[in-house]
This record gives sequence, structure tokens and C-alpha cells, in this order.
Amino acid sequence: MGTVTIGVSIAVPEPHGSKLQQLRAGFGDAAAHGIPTHVTLLPPTEVDGAALPAVEVHLAEVAARGRPFPMRLSGTGTFRPLSPVVFVQVVEGAAACSWLQKRVRDASGPLARELQFPYHPHVTVAHGIDEAAMDRAYEELSDYEAQWPCTGFALYEQGPDGVWRKLREFPFGSAVVPPQAGRVESGSLPTR
Repeated sequence: MGTVTIGVSIAVPEPHGSKLQQLRAGFGDAAAHGIPTHVTLLPPTEVDGAALPAVEVHLAEVAARGRPFPMRLSGTGTFRPLSPVVFVQVVEGAAACSWLQKRVRDASGPLARELQFPYHPHVTVAHGIDEAAMDRAYEELSDYEAQWPCTGFALYEQGPDGVWRKLREFPFGSAVVPPQAGRVESGSLPTR
């Protein structure tokens, strides 16, 4: 079956997702239309395609333990000069995102991996574009605000065309782990 590139993230819902995606494209980020607006829980990761069922079982277990939490975005930040990224800040829900990403990457699961940088939940609005456009993104979105109840996360796969497509959603607290996985979890751990 070969390898596939996957990612796990919390989608930024409408109308916020489309608005931020359009703004990202408007700043000159050519990848904008191939990347749904999101908060990353697992960055792009290559896995054996045959491992996807085990990955889905693992993510269902993580989701079963989660609970909905408020997400709020406010203002901008940047990873420059370490990384050419401007982002909208997660000012509420960051602790829950950190809890989730640790469980997604748990050493006992199929998605164990080290991160290149310490985890910092955010919504990218400009990446790898010229400095003037990065500055513009930083300034124009400095007063951006959005909020919603986060009720789950999703598994995405990057296609050969570079576009990320949702494979499956994992709602919190209601995921049932298939019996062939050897255990069924009802989940009671908080996301905080």
C-alpha cells in the first residue's frame, strides 16, 4: 500500500475557516487553498497506509476521553526568525489542545513522534512568503477575534496534489473503539 502523509487537527469552523483561508491566500501564500484552516494536533507525518486502521482506533480512544471545550482566537503572533510563520493566537483552549496533542503522539500509540519545535497551538495565516507580506498579515489580523465550542478533531491525508483532505472526524466523548481493538473505552478524563 505504501506510505501516506497524515495530520490530525481541529478545524476552524465556518465562517471563520473560509475567511482566514481567503486572507491567507490574499497574503500570497500559495498553499492556502490546499490547507483547511486548523489548529494542528499532529503535524504532517508519514505512516504506512496499512497502519491507518490502527491510527483510527487510537484517535477514537483519544476522542473518547476528551470533552468539548471553548476555543477562542485573538490577535496575531509569529515564529520568525526561527520559522517563517505568522499566526492567529489561540488564547482560550490552548491547554486542552496541548493535552490532546500529547495523547495523539503518545509513545504507546501508532503516532509516536518527536516534534521539531515545542508545541504551540495556533492558526497559521502566512507561511514562507516574503517578509513584507508576512508583516501585512501580522498587522491586518492583529485585532482578529473568533470563538466556538470545540467538539472534536479530525484525521487528514495529504494527496499527491498537495491538498489536505479530511478522512474522518472524531467527536469527543462519543467515539466507540471497535471490539477488534481489544478494548472499549467510555472515557472520563478531562481535556484540561
